Amino acid sequence: MASPPPPASAAAAAHRVFVYGTLMSEEVVRVLLGRVPPSSPALLPNHQRFSIKGRVYPAILPVDGNQVPGKVFKEITDGELHVLDTFEDEEYVRETVGVSLTDSSETVPAFAYIWGNEGDPDLYGEWDFDEWKRVHLKDYLAMTQGFKEELEQLEHR
Repeated sequence: MASPPPPASAAAAAHRVFVYGTLMSEEVVRVLLGRVPPSSPALLPNHQRFSIKGRVYPAILPVDGNQVPGKVFKEITDGELHVLDTFEDEEYVRETVGVSLTDSSETVPAFAYIWGNEGDPDLYGEWDFDEWKRVHLKDYLAMTQGFKEELEQLEHR
C-alpha cells in the first residue's frame, strides 16, 4: 500500500471546497479522491439549492435571504481540486464564496460549484440529500467509480 504524501506538501496547496449535494456523501468523495479530507458542517448564505429536472444531483444559485446547508472540505490539494473540477458538469462554474462554519461560527472563503445558467427552466424545488442517499447512492457510486477509472486511464496515456 502506498504511503500518503507528507502533510507539508498538501498544506502548501490546501484549498477549501464547499459541497452541498452528492459530494456530501463520504462514500462518493472516497471513490473520487481516495480519501475523505477533514470537513466542517457549513452554511452558504444568500444561495438556494435546487433539483434539476432529469438529473439526480442538485444545483445552487444566488438567492438573497436563503441559505444552503452543506460541508466544507479542508486541505484539498491541487490534484484533488483538478479531479473535482473534472467531475463537476460543465454547467457549473467554480467560484469563491464565503461560508459560515456551523461548528465554530467562523466565516471562511471556499470554492463552490455554482450553476452557470441562472434562468434554467429545469431547476425546481429543493433537492433532498437523505432522499438521494436512499434512492440513488448505490447507482451513483457505480457511476463515480466508472468516472474515476476513465480519468485515471486518460491521465496515464
